[in-house]
Amino acid sequence: MATQKTLNPRESAKLIASLSTNVFIEKTGIQRIAQEVLRGLKSRDVHIDNFSQHNLHPSKHDPRTVDWIFLLDTLNFCFWPEGDDTKWEVTKHTGYFALCAALKRAISQKQLRTEPYFYSEITKEDLEFILQGDNASAKIPLFMERLKCLHEIGRVLTKKYFGSFVNCIYSCKNSAEKLLKLIVTDFECFRDEADYKGHKVSFYKRAQILIGDIWACYGGKGLGEFHDIDKITMFADYRVPQVLVHFGALRYSKYLLEILQSNTVLTPGSPLEVEIRGCSIEVIEQVKDEVKSLIEASPDLALKKSDCNAILIDHFLWDYRRQHAENLESIPFHKVKSIYY
Repeated sequence: MATQKTLNPRESAKLIASLSTNVFIEKTGIQRIAQEVLRGLKSRDVHIDNFSQHNLHPSKHDPRTVDWIFLLDTLNFCFWPEGDDTKWEVTKHTGYFALCAALKRAISQKQLRTEPYFYSEITKEDLEFILQGDNASAKIPLFMERLKCLHEIGRVLTKKYFGSFVNCIYSCKNSAEKLLKLIVTDFECFRDEADYKGHKVSFYKRAQILIGDIWACYGGKGLGEFHDIDKITMFADYRVPQVLVHFGALRYSKYLLEILQSNTVLTPGSPLEVEIRGCSIEVIEQVKDEVKSLIEASPDLALKKSDCNAILIDHFLWDYRRQHAENLESIPFHKVKSIYY
């Protein structure tokens, strides 16, 4: 019997949106976001350079950068504290930027190396020291899962790619689609898939954000040059859907809203979680198409259709959530304990 094909993230999103019973896409909200993105493109608030301008990200001039980003995105998941747990912070940064700060501190102090021979056998104690927060009692969630991910990617890089993720990039000849397939095939901890109503679907959040980060860090040139970067979709996490609900592009059923408001932790791969993630990807695909249409219809904007892609829209929405955190607090986000986001 033939193995069922796993749909790629874009195909998955379209299918999920067509079958979803608790998450719905609203056209007016898509148009609203498209106008915001267009304004951002004109003002350059939405721009490829925004990644490299953050001082916690590695510089494209550092020879370790690709392996640094690979290390970072291997650990880039699940930062929300459960129950009464203290929030994990590093030098007053929270979430993803706390991780950036911890890795940058450890690398600069030579407590961590970006070569896989180092972290493929890193001990629990050493990783605990590297990820130590401002408050000794606050621990990063899913610590042991992070340790396991590091050991796994370190072994694969050493065995198959001569100890550097750069060789993975070279082997894909500037194709983001090929690199995505390589990552999710060879590195199991990036294989973000689920079963939904008889279909095998995928989201590949961390694998796609890894490609997006390398693309943005290098400004789409050199190691970051991908001729098919538009194949990458948004990074289906637990924060961007909040913003999509805020703009009215996503609507939750009463049943789902009650579950989220009760702080129930969803099961990874459950229909509710899959519908939130899949519909979020589909919304961004529709926003992207709308923005490209607006650019095409307005040559006076001095913008190209290639100036807009799902990565930049995702960056814009993720930054928007951080900048308007208090206003969005009333919108519940879905909670899942997962290594995939």
